Amino acid sequence: MPTRDNGHDEPVIRDNRKIDPETGQVRERPQDQETPVPPAPTEVAAKDGDLLAQLSERTSDLQRLQAEYTNYRRRVERDRVAVREQAVASALQELLPVLDDIGRARDHGELTGGFSKVAESLEAAVTKLGLNSFGQKGDPFDPTVHEALMHSYSPDVTEPTAVEVLQPGYRMGDRVLRPARVAVAEPEDAPAASDDDN
Repeated sequence: MPTRDNGHDEPVIRDNRKIDPETGQVRERPQDQETPVPPAPTEVAAKDGDLLAQLSERTSDLQRLQAEYTNYRRRVERDRVAVREQAVASALQELLPVLDDIGRARDHGELTGGFSKVAESLEAAVTKLGLNSFGQKGDPFDPTVHEALMHSYSPDVTEPTAVEVLQPGYRMGDRVLRPARVAVAEPEDAPAASDDDN
């Protein structure tokens, strides 16, 4: 670098503009500057292949991460719903004896006054939470939702039937919280087991 009279280095300024600003003419390149040599086609192809391979690898990594995150979100949401349903079912199960007492009081005509309003409010609240009672007199007996406490034969039925509901059953959605406790009657002409089978 050239040195000035005051002892400081003088900056070197090179004008690399292709057009001379004073004349407006195209400048010729000095011979001492080397023209960059374009890379050979095989080098370009190799670099492109490497870049494409890296791009493909990164894309597959991102897709895998996105799929894992989506699965994680679904699993967390499903677990959250399951925990909520379990908590609500547990709380409702504790209220079933209270609902039984309200039903017995209603059957005996003792549900009057302010207690009647409280009972209606409680029943509305548990219904809103998804609690439904089931088990009506005359329903076909289904061992998955009924618990048979008494058994008899009757000419009035054509299949095993709940002829009396001793305690209603409750379910929340598809989940049975308590089976209906019923008295079951079967048709009298049901084939009896013969002793000849032994």
